[in-house]
Amino acid sequence: MRKRSAFPFEVSESAVKLGENLRVARVRRSMTQDDLALRCNITRKTLSEIEKGQPGVTYGNVLTVLWTLGLLEGVKKVADPDADEHGRILDAARQPKRIRNSSASAIDNDF
Repeated sequence: MRKRSAFPFEVSESAVKLGENLRVARVRRSMTQDDLALRCNITRKTLSEIEKGQPGVTYGNVLTVLWTLGLLEGVKKVADPDADEHGRILDAARQPKRIRNSSASAIDNDF
């Protein structure tokens, strides 16, 4: 019997693609896995798992590899609330339709 992944298919595929991209970035910088792992303070096995797209590796290790390769800036745009059109629509739908002024905050025009 095959073991089912605990992660949705899209998550697993994204992890594999990210791992492939990190491997290409490392190779383009003429770095071995041992070199990069040493600079990231992780084991070569952990780096290998990241590059294979194993979704169980720690978030911090992946971010450290991105930082070491000079690619961390792109992560700052992930889940940016200003770019989340769907979230903004949902938030706008929850806003009250009209706002009433209380009598205490009414402007007194009596001079």
